[in-house]
Amino acid sequence: SFTMNTYLFLYDLMQFCGHSWIFTNMIIRFMSFGKDSLADTFYSIGLVMHLCQLLSVLEILHILIGIDKSRLFPRALQITERIIVLFVVINSQEEVQGKYVVCVLFFLWNLLDVVRYTYNMLARMGIYYLPLTWLNFSLCIPLYPLSVLAKAFAICVSLPYFESFGTYSIKLPFPFAISIYFPYVLKMYLLVLFIGMCFITHILISERKTHLGRKNIKKKRS
Repeated sequence: SFTMNTYLFLYDLMQFCGHSWIFTNMIIRFMSFGKDSLADTFYSIGLVMHLCQLLSVLEILHILIGIDKSRLFPRALQITERIIVLFVVINSQEEVQGKYVVCVLFFLWNLLDVVRYTYNMLARMGIYYLPLTWLNFSLCIPLYPLSVLAKAFAICVSLPYFESFGTYSIKLPFPFAISIYFPYVLKMYLLVLFIGMCFITHILISERKTHLGRKNIKKKRS
């Protein structure tokens, strides 16, 4: 319906504005301060990044109530990955926040999202600009696995801090007598990340074939 389409357009516009601001800010800071800007990337753009990622949880709701026709599992997996890495790993360890990997991760996320939300906004209005369509369905194929590698690296960098500070590691009292050692949980999660990467990359490749097939492009042009 028109109302839902307007709502989704406004949602995409909000995300586009947030991610564009982060992306532009990162580039300007890097051009102004060079390598020095990388260490405090998290402190300068972290708040907007947190808001954008929290807002992205709505996308799962959009699919569940049927106003967005995207596939639920791959989208939910991508959003969950980001939330875990940003809120659980990076947010809880101040020592990790100044590492270069955080800057690389934010750059990859925002590059992907600026393109994706631009494409979505135009698609809501029935506009399919071929170079943008190509970019949207092609760019994610190399950049998504790269972002997973950056997430994995961020987790590996954080492990010594989780081990020394005991963050999130808990011992359940009697009668359970179970202790949960969080670094082990993160190591298991690394395996989940890589399995998820193979699964999602396969879906991204099939989506690219669907949207960039000759028949589909002719339909969108006409």
